[in-house]
Amino acid sequence: MHYTKEERLDIGRRIYTGEITRYQAAEEYGIGEQTARNYMRQYRDANHLPPKNGARKSLKSFISAANPPTGMEDLAAMSKEELIEEVIKARIAEARLKKGYEVKGDGSVIRYVSKNTK
Repeated sequence: MHYTKEERLDIGRRIYTGEITRYQAAEEYGIGEQTARNYMRQYRDANHLPPKNGARKSLKSFISAANPPTGMEDLAAMSKEELIEEVIKARIAEARLKKGYEVKGDGSVIRYVSKNTK
């Protein structure tokens, strides 16, 4: 079904204000839930409103919680590039552990020590 711009904005307003969810709007108006989401975004943009925060939280707001996990202060001080590098290092270490070995040493010489010795 085709809706006018005013109708789309009204649907978007209802979703943005929490009157209905996008899933309820999809069912009520016979549209897809992504379309309902787009209507909400159109309403938000037309009225210059901030994005809804939903379940997502930024890293800084997570870190600023009352009891941050150990080491989170260090992560908060890192740039985006540094954080990406740390994630890559952690994933490499995890993959190595899954294969059954660990890396000892650093610099130009790296020794692989098997953890599956019998």
